[in-house]
Amino acid sequence: MAKGQSVPESTSNRNPTINLFSVSLIFCIIIATIGIGWPETFATAMSTFTNTTFDALGWFFVLSVSGMLVLSLWMAFGPYGHLKLGKPQDKPEFSTLSWLSMLFAAGMGVGLIFWSVAEPVIHFNTPPTGAPPSAETARQSLVITNLHWGLHAWAVYCTGALVLAYFHFRKNEPYLAGAPIRASFKGRWVEPIARLADLLAVISVAFGVAGSMAMGIFQIHTGLHLVLGIPAQSIWVSGLLMALLFVCYMLSAATSLDKGIQILSNLNMALAIALMLFVLLFGPTEFLLSTTFNSLGDYLTALPNLSLRMYPFSELGGWFKGWTLMYFIWWIAWAPFVGIFIARISRGRTIREFVLGVLLAPTSFTIIWFAIFGGTGIHQELYGDANLAALVNEDVTLALFALFESLPGSAILSGLSLTLVFVFLITSVDSATFVLGMLTSKGSMDPPTSRKLGWGVTLAVLGTALMVSGNIDVVRAAAISGAVPFTLILMLQGAALIRTLRADRRRAQPKPHEEVQP
Repeated sequence: MAKGQSVPESTSNRNPTINLFSVSLIFCIIIATIGIGWPETFATAMSTFTNTTFDALGWFFVLSVSGMLVLSLWMAFGPYGHLKLGKPQDKPEFSTLSWLSMLFAAGMGVGLIFWSVAEPVIHFNTPPTGAPPSAETARQSLVITNLHWGLHAWAVYCTGALVLAYFHFRKNEPYLAGAPIRASFKGRWVEPIARLADLLAVISVAFGVAGSMAMGIFQIHTGLHLVLGIPAQSIWVSGLLMALLFVCYMLSAATSLDKGIQILSNLNMALAIALMLFVLLFGPTEFLLSTTFNSLGDYLTALPNLSLRMYPFSELGGWFKGWTLMYFIWWIAWAPFVGIFIARISRGRTIREFVLGVLLAPTSFTIIWFAIFGGTGIHQELYGDANLAALVNEDVTLALFALFESLPGSAILSGLSLTLVFVFLITSVDSATFVLGMLTSKGSMDPPTSRKLGWGVTLAVLGTALMVSGNIDVVRAAAISGAVPFTLILMLQGAALIRTLRADRRRAQPKPHEEVQP
């Protein structure tokens, strides 16, 4: 992301603003202090908040996320698909291949590695229906996993990114969550809601990234225990890993190593593809290829039915809230962060090209990824003697490393995966410090280094608070807490985009006296 670009004058930075940096930073530090000082109270509060919200508004979140998928498809194939994100003469800044690679790297990262084996195996061994593990539960496990990581996830990113891209490249608005609201609506309510949108975006990014930091540390700690025999369940080891991560991303944030981050991002993708191809070639190749095509067909067939399913007539409500609903809100938590990045790299593309690229390419890769890693784990459960499901039930961080034990060069594979997780964390958190600095500097594309470093320290403290809880469910609940109210902001942004598109279309139509007579 370019850091030397000035912000054009806009309606957003002509309005007075609260000291967003101070308010959001103090709020995050207070939450982090509670998490470190009183971890049990913190865990209870986070779980209670999410459970209560899901009980009351679960239907609203499902409708919102599925609505974003419908909106994205309408944007691609509707009357505005031909519009360019930028001036008519603007050309894409990146090649299509590089653009698609950056989309994927920005949107998934550590989570895709963390759950690559664990989630399909969990849904296979303990399916929501309660049926015993079988070939049918194996099929359904991949359908469920693809629902959580596929089109719905990328539709959330697409909506958030498209709004910011359109208003920035065509209306000269900064990359702020409140900018589309300020630019499209009038009234006394606009400025307070826009300020709230800016604040919620900051909190969503901070909590979402901190949650990924905690998950990454959990997995690295487990991998080092299995490969090198370091003590497991040691808070001191986890603390040292967090400190090492802190030093690495702070050095990058302080020196603005844009080229280095780009190299690390390309390295991430190369390592991820290499690991996937290795598992495909040295695992049950024929089974995995069949599983890939089968899971794609099953997913697309079940998608319309699953998009609005909430299980009100069965006892699956708890499972639904703990998995599907949790994931949908997780993607909303990351939408401000990923949306800014995707918008920034998409100048010169049409809305149709943008939507189809954001939706289809990463989803296709995700389906292949889970079919290979999850399919290998399921194959071991169905036809092998590995007790992978029991290990996953004991500790989800064991899943990937246990899978590698059945493949040649397991130590090397584990080392590569640990490297991949750590580099993903560095690039994600370094990018987050810049995005948070930008969001709390009125959208400046060159935020002060002191502001970025301030957010770097805050993310480390917040990530440590989540890590101290030691519970992956608490980490997920805390990570999405900032996103719960941001859902309303995303919907308001979508309304602002539609309103502005219609207004621009009316202005572009010739008036009757301007029509050329035959």
